[in-house]
Amino acid sequence: MPIDATQHVKRMRGGAQAHLMRAEDGRYYVVKFQNNPQHLRVLANEFLATRLMERVGLPVPSTEIVAVSDWLIQNTPELRIDFGGHSVPCRPGLQCGVRYVCDPFAAHVFDYLPEKMFGQVKNRETFAGILAADKWLGNADGRQAVFWKAGETKYTVSFIDQGYCFNAGEWSFPDLPLHGVYYRNYVYAQVSGWDSFEPWLTRIEKLDARVIRDIAGEIPPAWYDDWEGLKALTESVIQRRGKVRQLIAAFRDCPRSPFPVWGRALGEGGDRSIGSAIGPMVQ
Repeated sequence: MPIDATQHVKRMRGGAQAHLMRAEDGRYYVVKFQNNPQHLRVLANEFLATRLMERVGLPVPSTEIVAVSDWLIQNTPELRIDFGGHSVPCRPGLQCGVRYVCDPFAAHVFDYLPEKMFGQVKNRETFAGILAADKWLGNADGRQAVFWKAGETKYTVSFIDQGYCFNAGEWSFPDLPLHGVYYRNYVYAQVSGWDSFEPWLTRIEKLDARVIRDIAGEIPPAWYDDWEGLKALTESVIQRRGKVRQLIAAFRDCPRSPFPVWGRALGEGGDRSIGSAIGPMVQ
């Protein structure tokens, strides 16, 4: 069931021109609207990709369907979308809400940490897992991450902004080696072989096709313009479970050389052969 937005907090940065809003459950959500400048389908992408990432155990915020009323938009001047010199009100109705990673008034959130502070991230190994997920889901953007802490000594990384999975509004898979990767290599410094991608890689490869179809079936029809297109996208996602190792290997072998210690640790599955990049068969 959708939850109702009750209060506008602030406009967020980014191409989708999302807004931070408080909902009836007392939580805060980054809300992307149907008439965002990127594409209507980025709402479907955000919902489907984030929930799949959550299903395989990656640290992504939960997603909800958020209802924003016409009354709230009419009485909130900030709820507008800018289009090259002019603006229009946000469209009322069902929107995609991604829960803010923490209480925005009680914690520190950063979209960048210097390399020398990366050791203070307690779940930094998940950068390998999100790489596998981004390759699976065809993220055509760079990997976005935020680092936050609330009353702790170490940071937690959460992975946000899945709107450009499935190549944004195209619903296609160009599969370029540098698509869906973090812009700095130091987050991959400890990747020494296929074992570094576990347990997430195996979870992707073995994820039940019915689970993928069920999550896609929860997407509101208002967020896409083509039911047959969504059905075809879902089947592509199912088939691509067996292609993830090949896509990771293409990134590994590109001129950027992101994994400097690949194969140096015993027991880390360092074989670079094509055969080693082929995962288990999927149904």
